[in-house]
Order: sequence, then structure tokens, then C-alpha cells
Amino acid sequence: MSKQIYVQAQADHIESLFKAAPLSAVEELVWNALDADAREVKVDLITNPLGAVDAVRVADDGTGINVLRADSTFGSLGGSWKREGKGTELSRRRLHGRHGRGRFKAFALGGIVEWRTTMRVGGELMSYRIRGEEDRPGVFELDAAARGTSTGTEVYITNVKANCDSLLDATETVQNLSAKFALYLKSYPDVRIYFNGIPVTPVIVQKRTSDYRIVTPGGAEAKLEIIEWKRKFTGSGKLVFAGPDGFQLHEQPSGVRSGTGASFTAYLVSPRFPALHAENALMMDELNPEVRGYLDETKKAVRRHFASLGEEKSAFELEWEERLSEMSREERKTLAAIIKRLARAK
Repeated sequence: MSKQIYVQAQADHIESLFKAAPLSAVEELVWNALDADAREVKVDLITNPLGAVDAVRVADDGTGINVLRADSTFGSLGGSWKREGKGTELSRRRLHGRHGRGRFKAFALGGIVEWRTTMRVGGELMSYRIRGEEDRPGVFELDAAARGTSTGTEVYITNVKANCDSLLDATETVQNLSAKFALYLKSYPDVRIYFNGIPVTPVIVQKRTSDYRIVTPGGAEAKLEIIEWKRKFTGSGKLVFAGPDGFQLHEQPSGVRSGTGASFTAYLVSPRFPALHAENALMMDELNPEVRGYLDETKKAVRRHFASLGEEKSAFELEWEERLSEMSREERKTLAAIIKRLARAK
């Protein structure tokens, strides 16, 4: 016997979430597992004889999906129960999900998604299966309960999309996931994440870490942690805003180059950032005066960091780079025109 769950949202809004990048979809599934108090999360790509991805499996040992509130868990978009949650059920770790979008991003990986979950109901372990199809956005089938052996959830995705083959470069994928979960894994050292059997941990892929204290002109403080990576990857060179619990709130290009092309991520941590994030101030970038203060001082600190390692430009070049960054677009155009005229005069 099964039950149908209908999502209270427009189909086009739901379908827009199906267009996430494969890596972003994997990240959301890992976050969902961590929000369920998982201590171990395993992401595996199942390939066919030709080497293409046939299925994606994300398995965890968390508390499982609470199917007793499946109508609210799967039947709403924008009203996740996690919005009111103060932490995970057992370990009180910080919750990531707030809008109930993560489960829909699974369809960015494939057209059929099954959640095979086991939860504790009273003194018993009960297993359920929830299934959704891309062709029927907003409709989920919940199967009747059966006896389970241990709590946890396995998300199994089939009818995989061609762009999932971008995940097959395990070195690149692990590096990106390590950068994404670096501060969280440092805050919660008992958590383990694996991709195709490879541990997702910054310790393995990082070259060096350096900590600094940032003070804005207004007197606000933040901790800056720069992680330099052993290899280049597409997600490097980012500036990440995070709360004191290691939760990443917003990321953007750092606007700083290391001089030699060294790969790095700059993490800026402050208890002030969750409030700024809630006000959508972090994404306003330099348009918000308070955020601009953090950005300006962070860029200076990152430049000084690489200069001190002999991997950055000279002090003269750094000084002019800072001056140029403070100029308006018109001032930079005027300076470029003067330099061009001087070059012609030679």
C-alpha cells in the first residue's frame, strides 16, 4: 500500500531546482545527511561498462527521514521544518537546510530519485521508501512500512543525466567538496564524508593553513583562515563568509591572485555574519558599507600573506594594485589612456 504526497508549489518553480550543477546537487544531498545527524556519509557513482555514470548513491547513518511528517517534509517548498530547528536532533549540530530545496536538487542528477530510509518509531526500527520522478514534479510516492535494521537514509538516483560525468574526475570532485566542507569538518571532527571511497577532508589535499585577525575601519573583527591547496581546481580562489560554527554562508571570488597561480580558499569567520546573511547583506558585496569594510581588509591581508611567502608581487606592485582597486572605473580608464600615450611617446 502506498500514499501520494503532493508538493504545495508551482511546477515551474520546482523544475527550476532540477537545473542545479551536479556538484551542487551532491553537496545538498550531503548536507541533508548531516542535518539528519549522520556521522558518516558515502557518495558513490555507479558506472556502466563504458565508464559512464549509471546511478548515484548517497548513503548515511543518520536518524533517517521522519516519514510521520512526510507531508510537511516532502509536501512543502520554502517551509522546511529546519527553519525552526535549533540544531540536529542528537548532537545539536548546526542545521544547513532552511527552505526544503535540497530534495529537489537531487533531480539535477537524474530523472528518478528514491529515498530508502529507516527511522526509529517508538522502540522499533521502521523502513520506508519515497520515490519521485522528474516527469511528475511535485508528486512523491510513499510506500508502506517494513522492519528495518539500522537508522539512516540511502538516496538512489537513476536515469542519470549526461552532465553527471563531470563528477567522474574524483580528484577534482574531492578537492571541491573538501573546500566546501572544510570549516564544517574542522568544527565537527567526528564527521566523515567519502566520495567513491576517498575521504573528503582538507587535511589530505591542503598544502598549508594560515590564520589572521581582520579589523575593519569601524573596529569590527573577524578571523581569516587561508588554506592553500596542493593542486589547482575550478573552485579555488574563493572568499567564503562563515559563522563561528564553520557554516558557510556566502562565497564569491576573492579578487586576489597569488602571483604564481597558487590555489587557495580564504575563509572569513565572524559571529556577525549569520545576521548579515539573514539580511541578504553578504550577497550585496561592496554595496553594503559594513561588508565592504570586511572585504577591503581581507583582500589586503590575503595580498600581504602571499607577499610574505615570496609568492606575490613586489611591495611596489602591491601598493599600486591597492591604489587601482580604490579608483573608480573612469579614473582607471584615464590612467590607462595616459600609460598608452607614454608608451607611444617612447
